[in-house]
Amino acid sequence: MISLSLSKLRLSIINIAAALIAAVSLTACDSVIYDDLDPCPQGLVLRFVYDYNMEFANAFPSQVSCLTVNFYDAQGRYVTTRTETSSVLADENWRMTVDLDPGQYTIIAYGGIQCDQASFAYTSTPSPSSTLTDLSLVLKPELLTQPLGQPLHHLFYGRLDIEVLESDTEYRQATVPMLKDTNNLRILLQNIDGTPVIDTDYNYTLTAKNTHLDWQNNLLPVPTVTYMPWARGQAEAGTIDGTAPNLLAYAEFSSSRFVDGSPLTLTITRASDGQTVLSIPLIRYLLLLKSQEFAQMGSQEFLDRESRWNLIFFLDSADHWINTSIIINDWVVRINDIDL
Repeated sequence: MISLSLSKLRLSIINIAAALIAAVSLTACDSVIYDDLDPCPQGLVLRFVYDYNMEFANAFPSQVSCLTVNFYDAQGRYVTTRTETSSVLADENWRMTVDLDPGQYTIIAYGGIQCDQASFAYTSTPSPSSTLTDLSLVLKPELLTQPLGQPLHHLFYGRLDIEVLESDTEYRQATVPMLKDTNNLRILLQNIDGTPVIDTDYNYTLTAKNTHLDWQNNLLPVPTVTYMPWARGQAEAGTIDGTAPNLLAYAEFSSSRFVDGSPLTLTITRASDGQTVLSIPLIRYLLLLKSQEFAQMGSQEFLDRESRWNLIFFLDSADHWINTSIIINDWVVRINDIDL
């Protein structure tokens, strides 16, 4: 009797185990075996990170307010586009889920072109007839106005090459690294003897060839453009002998990507007679800062990580630039080779 009961118990356990296995199998997503079931979810769950900055910290949630993501297959053919413009972008835990067939993909992401105040636009909107190499952005020409420029809306770029495998049984998680393509440049003019520097006594221009970006975020050939300050005026730096205010003049520019080797010239002239006060190859000057704290960082990496630049130039009593030193982002940079 005991032996018979044990046999029945073993048989019951085996039957229960078989039933559980069958239940799990029936709810699985293997459409090869079970044609009447939905296939496994395949595609990507994407996180977007902007930590390519001088703080080395993710600023994507605080700085990106609209996102456009383009997908291309292994042959560079357009697949699809996903956009997000809602407040979810400010959530560090937000992810973009995209269903994709197995295959190799190139993902190109832009932050800033879908916003109402976007400063850049596609040269040709991605479509089923377009390819990866067709993808490029251009700065809207109406932003290059005379005599007053405009602040550019932030532009961010990201790229990721990734494969979705046939064997994937769930969404593959990946991170798209982003970098910032726009810069803000604030110029201050100060007289070394404390004489007030009047803003309207000077004109400021920034010339460059950086308004057209290809799918790899490289600059494409364009004619030279002139950026004008989007803000200018007076700034006070304390007082002299406790009485007269020490007045400086400032001008603020907004520009597309700074690229090492691409021409970028800052020029300041006197409004009264057009005489040049200073004209410098700006990239070279900005890179002088890297030779100190960031000596081990590559030149282009430094230009891409930094996006807010503050420069102070010192004038003598004749309104000539004292070109032995300048201050860049609070660093005093000594100029030993001034024959530029």
